[in-house]
Amino acid sequence: MTEKNQTPPVDPSTLPDPEDITEADVGHAPPRPEGKKKRRFGGTHRQIRSAQSLYKFTAWLTGIFLLLLVFQMIVKYGFGRELFAGGTTEDGTEFVLGLYHEQAVVEGVNISLLILIVHGWLYVLYLLGCFRLWSMMRWGGVRLLAMAGGGVVPFLSFIVEKQVNRNVEEELAAHPEGVLRY
Repeated sequence: MTEKNQTPPVDPSTLPDPEDITEADVGHAPPRPEGKKKRRFGGTHRQIRSAQSLYKFTAWLTGIFLLLLVFQMIVKYGFGRELFAGGTTEDGTEFVLGLYHEQAVVEGVNISLLILIVHGWLYVLYLLGCFRLWSMMRWGGVRLLAMAGGGVVPFLSFIVEKQVNRNVEEELAAHPEGVLRY
């Protein structure tokens, strides 16, 4: 029994010699179908959202402490005073919180110094949050530098955070297939 869709056998004597075939005989290959380029992310939807939350949290904390640091530097270098808590001055006056000259305080916690230290460590956490989100989104290196700059320029972390989160939302909405990894 023969099938209806079977092609008839080809006589080998009617085929051209393979050495005589040129590019003009073959022609050009058909064009590839134009398809939507698939966006690839470095994690699942849940992982990207987690990285985005960490980035938001560290961006806000770093921005707030950077503003406190700027205020502290203005007070220190502009007025020669620092913020102290729970101490005693040279003349024996006890205080809970106050702005004093550094040499005028005998005992107490230097809050100005704590702001410097806390901002430094928060900036390290902010850089980790930037790197995690950046690597999950698979962005370019310039974007990482822009994100990192947000922690050292006053008010910039708030602006960059808003822009980065808008970009994350737009890319996830535009490429929902990109987060389906498993």
